[in-house]
Amino acid sequence: MASARSSFYFVPLLVLLLLSLYSSASAAAAASSSSKPSSRSGTAGNATDTARLGPGKELLKYRRIRALLKKLNKPSLKTIQSPDGDLIDCVPFHLQPAFDHPEFKGRKFLDPPERPKNDTFTAAGGGSSRAGEVVAQAWHATGEECPEGTVAIRRTTEKDLLRASSLRRYGRKPARRGVRRDSTSSGHEHAVGYVNSEKYYGAKASVNVWSPRIGDPSEFSLSQIWVISGSFGNDLNTIEAGWQVSPELYGDSNPRFFTYWTTDAYQETGCYNHNCRGFVQTTNKIAIGAAITPESVYNGRQFDITLMLWKDPKHGHWWLQLGSGLVVGYWPSYLFTHLARHANMVQFGGEVVNTRPAGSHTATQMGSGHFPSEGFDRAAYFRNLQVVDWDNNLIPAVNLKLLADHPGCYGIQGGSNGYWGSYFYYGGPGRNVKCP
Repeated sequence: MASARSSFYFVPLLVLLLLSLYSSASAAAAASSSSKPSSRSGTAGNATDTARLGPGKELLKYRRIRALLKKLNKPSLKTIQSPDGDLIDCVPFHLQPAFDHPEFKGRKFLDPPERPKNDTFTAAGGGSSRAGEVVAQAWHATGEECPEGTVAIRRTTEKDLLRASSLRRYGRKPARRGVRRDSTSSGHEHAVGYVNSEKYYGAKASVNVWSPRIGDPSEFSLSQIWVISGSFGNDLNTIEAGWQVSPELYGDSNPRFFTYWTTDAYQETGCYNHNCRGFVQTTNKIAIGAAITPESVYNGRQFDITLMLWKDPKHGHWWLQLGSGLVVGYWPSYLFTHLARHANMVQFGGEVVNTRPAGSHTATQMGSGHFPSEGFDRAAYFRNLQVVDWDNNLIPAVNLKLLADHPGCYGIQGGSNGYWGSYFYYGGPGRNVKCP
C-alpha cells in the first residue's frame, strides 16, 4: 500500500513540475521575441509588416497578377530563351490574344495584303559601310525559330506586372485629357515632322536605332510613326510603330520594337504590343516587344529599321511591315472609328515622358541624346519619309512641317536630297543649361 500511495503522489507532482517548466519557457520565449524585433524584420512572415501592407490587398493583387498573366500568355508549342532574359513563346496563330476579341471569333488567316505601289527599299548611307539596316532581335542569336503556323510573342512575366504603376492600365500609355499634338500639358514632349493636308492611307520611313538614357524608371523614350485620325480630343484614333526604351514596361534599357493603338485618345482602348486584344500578328520571325540588335554607335556605324503602315484596299485593315518586306501583322478595321476610313495626319519623330523628377526637367534623352545640329553618325534621324495616297501609291511626304515643343531640350532640323528624300535629324539630351 505504501508503494502504491507514494506512486499516487509522485505522478501529480511530476505533472505540476512539467507544467511549471513549460510556462516558464513560454514566458522566456515571449520576452526574448519582444526584446528582439529585428530578428524577423526582413522575413515574409513578419506579422507587423503583413498588417502594414494589408494581407487582404496583397492577396487580391497576387490573384489579379495571376489572372492577368493567364490572360496575356497563351499556350505555346515552343519557348525560346533569349540571351537578354526574354522568353519568346511560339503561340499557334489562332490562340494569340487578338482572337479573344468577340469580333474575331471564327476568323481565318488572311491572304497577304496588297502592298502599296512604288514600294522600293533604300539602304541607309548611300552604300556607306557606316550604315546598315536592322531586322534582327536579341532572341535570334539562339539560332532557334518558331515553327510554321505559330507567331513569336514575348512572354509577360510576374516581374513585368510588379513594375507596373497600375495593373488595370498595364501595357497602356498614361491616360491624357485634352490631348494636343504637342502635348505640352501632359508631360509628353515631342520633336516631330508631320503632314496633315490630305487624306492618308499609310506611311513609310527609316529611323536609326539608339538606346537613349532614361532619367527615371517611370519614363520612356521612343521613336515612331503615328497614323492619326479624329480630333485631338477624346475621339483620337492612332496607330503607332517604332522602337522604344521603357524600363517600367520591359525591365531594361534596351531599344525594343513596339506597336500601339488607341481609339479614344489613350483613355480606355488600345495598348502596347499584345497587351490587349487588338493587333493580329502573322509572322513567326519577329516578336513585338523584343529587343532590337545591333544599335547605332555615336560617331560610328549607324543601324536603322524601315517601317511601313498601310490600309489594305481590299479588306480595309491597317498592316505593318518591317524591313524590306517582312509583314508583321495588322490592326483589324473594326477596332477603329475614324481610322476605319482613312487618316488625316501622319507624324514621324520622337517622344519622351517628362515627370520632372526632383522638380526639374528630366534627363531622359531622345534619339541619340544629341541635338540634330551634330548630323549623321551622331544625331538620330528619320529618312525617306513617304505617305500612301487614296490609290495605294507610296509618294513623298510633301509640305512636311517640323515641330519641337521644347526645342531647348529636344530639337529637330529637316532637309531633302536625292538619296534620303525628305528627312530630318531630331532629339536631344533633355535637361541642360537651356532646359532647366
